Amino acid sequence: MVVEAPQLMRRLCGVLLLAVTAGAAAQDYAVDGGCRDGELHGAYELRSASGQVRVVGAFARGKRTGSFLFWSSAGARIAQLPFADDVLSGTVALWYLPVDRKREGQPKLEAVYVAGRLHGTMRSWHPNGRVRAEYRHDKGALLDARAFGEGGKALSEADARALAVRDLATDDNYFATLTQVVRSNRPHCAPVSERLERP
Repeated sequence: MVVEAPQLMRRLCGVLLLAVTAGAAAQDYAVDGGCRDGELHGAYELRSASGQVRVVGAFARGKRTGSFLFWSSAGARIAQLPFADDVLSGTVALWYLPVDRKREGQPKLEAVYVAGRLHGTMRSWHPNGRVRAEYRHDKGALLDARAFGEGGKALSEADARALAVRDLATDDNYFATLTQVVRSNRPHCAPVSERLERP
């Protein structure tokens, strides 16, 4: 199979972004988060050893709530994952890494989730800003798919649907990588019984 330069660049960008965030799970971080009754509760912030903000969000009784924002090690915003009762709910947004530090990265994806399932229109863009794909879901089921090459040429419906399936798997893996960073870097919340036993 011959891979065109734009396709290769997209793949390399995706691999680089995953490597940036996957490596984040193994770094030393400063974690700031509150606890109530032995559970995470309130604002949450994760900073690298150099002080760079990497993740901000909030917990309610141990469950993620509201938007969690993620930044790369270079300080570029890369993702917004909204939660309700610890499940993706709301508009997810992803950005490409910026080409220089003076600008924001280009939008990569916007997708609406309801109770952990895609619902509504999902849009993605090529790094050059052109529309890459538009998918419409109803409670997780793909209703229709349109996709375009980097130059704007439309893909067949069959190719667009196949791309939608691949994109969903890639996105799910990426979200899991991001949430693992938070899962691996939680403040210790002593259970009530442990706090009562202290002299």
